[in-house]
Amino acid sequence: MSEDNPHSTSGSTSKTWFERIKQALTGEPKNKEELVDLISDAEQREVIDPQTREMIEGVIGVNQARVRDIMIPRAQMITVDIEQSVDEFLPVVLESAHSRFPVITEDKDHIEGILLAKDLLAYAFHPEKEFQLKDILRPATMVPESKRVDALLKEFRQQRYHMSIVVDEYGGVSGVVTIEDILELIVGEIEDEHDVEDEGTDDIRPLNKSTYSVKALTPVEDFNAFFEVKFNEEDADTIGGIVLKAIGHMPNTNDEVTINDIHFKITNSDKRKLIQLKVSVPALE
Repeated sequence: MSEDNPHSTSGSTSKTWFERIKQALTGEPKNKEELVDLISDAEQREVIDPQTREMIEGVIGVNQARVRDIMIPRAQMITVDIEQSVDEFLPVVLESAHSRFPVITEDKDHIEGILLAKDLLAYAFHPEKEFQLKDILRPATMVPESKRVDALLKEFRQQRYHMSIVVDEYGGVSGVVTIEDILELIVGEIEDEHDVEDEGTDDIRPLNKSTYSVKALTPVEDFNAFFEVKFNEEDADTIGGIVLKAIGHMPNTNDEVTINDIHFKITNSDKRKLIQLKVSVPALE
């Protein structure tokens, strides 16, 4: 009976790769860059496919992201007023095709709870039942903008809820975050049969009066028009290209640069491209 040759090429390669994984996960030195390089090496060796590599890198990036980086900003929140009748808020529910809605009283800073669309089914089949929106509300959980995304994902899983209201340092509502927002950070954008073709309307999203979340692929022309600035469209096609040129190398997530009084922070990127930027403009006097 023959034994495996410990000096064979395949055995040596496999052993070396597993030794490197062990070192990256349990030995010294430990850092994200080494782990990402190891994952890229695994892809090149066809141990994993490109999609798996992207997902693993997405998981690694989650612990760097904060809720403010992925939340749906206040201006884009779809809400239901607690005083509305079913006839008044049902068109909003149907048109948005969402499954959860913050329910407000006076304004978006006063949230009474979360409406689950499925909770309306019992009344649809039994119209004789007296309906009070407040009777079917689920509790609304609050999270700060600065909360780490990986910690929020753990809470979502442990407590089995899928939406939280995001509040700023003063207690005002600044947006909403869902478990789908976190999953999209890992696996990329999740589309369903209700999603429409992206026409660029969400390329620039306000976070507050002077800060915006901007897709790196936003055309320079659109960026100039929105912010009333004059970046040279011959320098790059996208605002991400303008940032890359200014920095001079492929930056990492959380790197920052100021160009023409506009501050750019990279909130999402991979080894090949910029994905999302946080843009801060000078506050109006």
